[in-house]
Amino acid sequence: MKTLQYVFAALAAMFLAAPAFAQEAAATNQWVPLAAGLSMALAAGICGLAQGKATASASEALARNPGARPGIFIFLILGLAFIESLALFTFVIIFLKVK
Repeated sequence: MKTLQYVFAALAAMFLAAPAFAQEAAATNQWVPLAAGLSMALAAGICGLAQGKATASASEALARNPGARPGIFIFLILGLAFIESLALFTFVIIFLKVK
């Protein structure tokens, strides 16, 4: 019953917010480049922190069990690639949005 209340509350919020999204955008928006720069800085910083944490965890795992190096190495590289792809996706979206 509680889940049904949450569903109806979400639907009501979406229907009430629909007119707000129907408004036209401003002709020139001077904040887009600033927002793009801040979002790229945020994405790069968080990805850097995540990569540092992943590398630290892999180093700790290797120190505890050196025999598991191949498995740890594969998952470390895969995880680092996924983390870096988030920053690259942010860059592509910014590149497409800012003209």
